[in-house]
Amino acid sequence: MAAWPLRKPEPRMSLLLILFVGFMLGMKHATEADHLAAVATLASGRNTLAQTVRQGVAWGVGHTLTLMLFGGVVLALGKAIPAGMEQALEMAVAVMLIGLGADVLRRLVRQKIHFHVHDHGPETRHAHAHGHAGAAPVQKVNHRLQLHGHPHAFPLRALTVGMMHGMAGSAALILLSLEAVQSFATGLAYILLFGLGSIAGMALLSIAIAVPLRLSATAGLASVHNGITVAVGTFSCLLGALMVYRIGFVDGLLV
Repeated sequence: MAAWPLRKPEPRMSLLLILFVGFMLGMKHATEADHLAAVATLASGRNTLAQTVRQGVAWGVGHTLTLMLFGGVVLALGKAIPAGMEQALEMAVAVMLIGLGADVLRRLVRQKIHFHVHDHGPETRHAHAHGHAGAAPVQKVNHRLQLHGHPHAFPLRALTVGMMHGMAGSAALILLSLEAVQSFATGLAYILLFGLGSIAGMALLSIAIAVPLRLSATAGLASVHNGITVAVGTFSCLLGALMVYRIGFVDGLLV
C-alpha cells in the first residue's frame, strides 16, 4: 500500500476553496446525461413531488456511498481503478439504463390508463383513472393522477442505481480533482463534499423532472403525460444503447 506523500498542510482558505469546488463539481456531476436518464425513469409514476425528490436523494446517497468506498481505496493505494474494470462498470450502467427505460415503457403499456368522470352529488364531480392488465390501482382525485403504491418505503431501487453510477467512471474524476489535495483526510472530505453536492444536485434535478410530470397528470392532459413518459423511457434506452456501442465497440471492450 502506497503511503500518502507528506506535504505542507493546506492554508485554511485554500482548504475551504477545495471543499467548495468539490461540492459544486458534485452538483454538476449529478446533471450528466446518464444520471438524468436514470433518475427520470425512477421519477416516472411517482405520486407526489416529495416521493420524486426521495428518489433523487436516494440515488445521491447510493452514489456517495460508493464514491467514499472507491475513493478511499484510490486515496489509500495511490492507484487508479484499472481501465478494463472501469469500462466494465460503465458497460453495466449502460445495460442498466436500457433496463430502466424498457421498464418505464412496459409499465406504461401494462397500465393502459384511461379516464372517466362521474358524480358524487350535484356539486361534486371526480375524474378517475384506471389501469388494466394487472396494473396497480390508479385513481384520479382532485384532478391529480394518483398511482397508488408504497410511498413510505425507502427507495432501495434508486439507492442501488446510485451505487452503480458511483462505481462507474467516478474514480478517474476523483483522481483528476484530487491533484491539489494535500492529505488523506482532506481527500476524504473532498469526496464527501463531492457526494453531498451530487445529492443536492439530484434533488433539484428531481424537482425539475417532477414538475412537468405532475402538471401533465390531469384528465385533459393524459396524452401529454403519456408522451413525456414515453420520451423518458425511450431516452434512457437510446442513451444506454449508445453507451454500449461506444464502450463495447469504439473503446474496444467487446472486440
